[in-house]
Parts: sequence; C-alpha cells; structure tokens
Amino acid sequence: MTDAARHDLVTAALRDSIRLRERVLASHVPAIVEFGRRLGACLLRGHTVFLCGNGGSAADSQHIAAEIVGRFKAERRGLPAIALTTDTSAITAIANDYGYEVVFARQLEALARPGDMLVGISTSGNSPNVVAAARSAARLGVETVVLTGGTGGLLAGIADCVVCVPETDTARIQEVHIMVGHLACEMAERTVLEDAR
Repeated sequence: MTDAARHDLVTAALRDSIRLRERVLASHVPAIVEFGRRLGACLLRGHTVFLCGNGGSAADSQHIAAEIVGRFKAERRGLPAIALTTDTSAITAIANDYGYEVVFARQLEALARPGDMLVGISTSGNSPNVVAAARSAARLGVETVVLTGGTGGLLAGIADCVVCVPETDTARIQEVHIMVGHLACEMAERTVLEDAR
C-alpha cells in the first residue's frame, strides 16, 4: 500500500465518521440524553448496571463498566456496574451446558434484581445472546437500554431505550457507540455528584 493510498484511506474514514456524527447530532440527541438520564437514575437508586455485547461490543461493555465503577471525569464514590463479558468460567460453563445464546441471560437471571439496568450493545441489533439477555431483563423487571446500528434489529422492539446509530459499517457504529457510552457516563456522573451536594 502506498502512502498516497494510506492517506486516502484515512481521509475517507475520517470524513465518513464526521458525516455519521453529524447525522447522530441531527436526530439522535434525545435518545442519548434519555440513556444518560436513565443511567443516572438507576445509579442514584443504588441499583446495578449490567452490560453485554460480543467482540468489539464486549470490549465496549467492559470499557463503559470501568468508567462507572472507577470514574469518568470527576472524583466520586464507586458505582455498581458489571460487564457480563468478563467471567470466562461462567461464560464457558453456560455456553457448554446451555448454549452460547444464553451466556448473558443466565448471568442476569443469577445476578440482577428489579430496578437494575441492562445495557445491551449490538451493531446489528440482532445478536442472539444480547436479544436473549434483553428478553430476560424484561421478565426480571430490569430496565433495558440498547446501543445498535442499522435499523435497530430485534433489540429495537424489546428495549426501554434505543440508541440506534444510522449506519451499517460496523467500525463506524462502534466508534459512535463508545462516544455515546462516554456521554451517558458523564451525564450519570454529574447526576450522582449533584445529588451528593
């Protein structure tokens, strides 16, 4: 690959990202605000946030959980968040005994309580194990927020709050998902700090 081709690749990707963020800015701010409001309210009530996804979305789940437990920008008490993607013994045992589709739903069944929150992340909106987790959350009285792409897939019809990135390119969707996660964490953190004053 020549340097000129590399330059063109980078320029095109950045332009695509800017265009996508402009589309999100134009029509998705209310959904992002709703995610932040719900996240802050859940944490203020003393409930736990559970997160799940596959591949890059698993990494985003862990990243967002770390921002909640540790801190995002401000000094404050630790807040309860668990990425359901991190316990390899539980994931492999559940997948072996019951199937990969229930690796998140089974953990939710064991750990979640009414009033908790599930944040499901799927670029297609159709990841079977995230869909199963969202359905399990509904049965358990757990609020569900989903970050999706494309048309939202099956998750868009299940969740209490949907942030659907209007794009089909997985990388571009994931780039916006982590920005949305950061924004929700910042809103929730400010809500918790304001309540502590």
